[in-house]
Amino acid sequence: MATGKAPHVIIIGAGPGGLTTAMLLGARGFRVTVFEKGPRVGGRNAAIIRNGYRFDTGPTFLMLKFILDEVFEESGRHIDDYLKSVRLEPMYRLQFHDKRLEPTTDPAAMRAQLEQVFPGSGPGYDRFMQTEKRRFKLMYPCLQKDYSSFRRLLSPDLLRALPFLSLGRSLISVLGDYFDDELVKLAFTFQSKYLGMSAWDCPALFAILPYVEHAYGVYHIEGGLSEISEAMARVATEHGVELRLNTPVRQVLVEGRRACGVELENGERIRSDEVVINADFGHAMKHLMPPGVLRKYTPEKVDRLDYSCSTFMLYLGLDKLYDLPHHTIFFARDYRANIRDIFQNKVLSDEISFYVRNASVTDPTLAPPGHSAVYVLVPVPNLTASIDWSREKEPFRERVLNALETRAGMTDLRQHIREEIVFTPQTWADMGIQYGATFNLSHKLSQMLYLRPRNKFEELDHCYLVGGGTHPGSGLPTIYESGRIAANLICRAHGIEFVSKNVQV
Repeated sequence: MATGKAPHVIIIGAGPGGLTTAMLLGARGFRVTVFEKGPRVGGRNAAIIRNGYRFDTGPTFLMLKFILDEVFEESGRHIDDYLKSVRLEPMYRLQFHDKRLEPTTDPAAMRAQLEQVFPGSGPGYDRFMQTEKRRFKLMYPCLQKDYSSFRRLLSPDLLRALPFLSLGRSLISVLGDYFDDELVKLAFTFQSKYLGMSAWDCPALFAILPYVEHAYGVYHIEGGLSEISEAMARVATEHGVELRLNTPVRQVLVEGRRACGVELENGERIRSDEVVINADFGHAMKHLMPPGVLRKYTPEKVDRLDYSCSTFMLYLGLDKLYDLPHHTIFFARDYRANIRDIFQNKVLSDEISFYVRNASVTDPTLAPPGHSAVYVLVPVPNLTASIDWSREKEPFRERVLNALETRAGMTDLRQHIREEIVFTPQTWADMGIQYGATFNLSHKLSQMLYLRPRNKFEELDHCYLVGGGTHPGSGLPTIYESGRIAANLICRAHGIEFVSKNVQV
């Protein structure tokens, strides 16, 4: 790094994106201060700890682990010195009404299982893996770019990828190129829920999501995925980053069209050379910016953007270990109707689809001996729906517990609950998440790439965005990538040399 006073970077929020940026900039010699409103790091990737039970608040498995490996490497550290990862095989169980799949990254075993459960679907699997491998390799460099100018959109990488993006088609539609059976299509499109979207609306290019699972696998981190953020915080502080917990930011300080620091809730003002925002995008635009500053993202315009669905959560500490896999997804018998209720009708379905993480079968550190920490997620409409959660919380909880008892085989569940935490969409909203939309802005084409809020924020100079509400999008790997893009852009702005495996910035 050049001699002289190190540039000062303030990061608002110690979520995965903010911590990625902090690690990289700290390792490259910047003076970095992170302000986190909560008592621990992680944001939606933080831990919930209750009487010996440990839960992940949000993400529960890691895809594209090599991106996280690279972030640690570029910070001068080896990930295995900080985290113990477990590759899950099979990856998860998919439970339909009368059929079951347990997808694996072993191509021969996967093909044989498909043929056994859905005869004739094996060749479609082969075509899927071949075609989507090409789509991923073409699309991945586009996701690594910054889109700070329209010229960046018209890059050779994107022009090469364009014919393979299946523009105008949905994810469920493109899976029809490989499979005829509707349940098989669902087995390769439910991943749209990782984006909080319907497979019937999700752009076809996201067929890369099931592909990367089958090609690269999914991972559990011992102690829970919250341990990733804890490890990132340790690396950052080792590089001299100042991490201030329980320190909420009131607003970004702005001079003209330039971000120049932050004002804390206690009235303290701290100036900086750069500001990185890792708060929920909608919340940040409406609450962290001085009134009248924004033009493109005024509160009214932010409210009109398209958002993901929300989730109803149960975190259950049980004095019993159930015979369920690490991950299980239970599909409603009429899954399409359930999806319509969530995204179009915006009502609560009588029959729900839900996901159960029973990670204690893999990781005994999450609960006392003989106990388990069970995580249950039910996709539900966000707060643009007319649902009164103060009234619906308890009836819907009963509906979820009934489904666990009857469909997940946890017949005596209620008598084994020792700790219970419930999140509704209102809970998420109270945490500073616009509309309680757990997966942030939706990923429709008009909110992707150049059209998504940019890592180098287009409204203000010296201001950067990281997290699920900016490019490349929600999900841990892409959030890490957003942090890396921002760090690389800041280094370029200050003439700081760096080595990165993301060479697109």
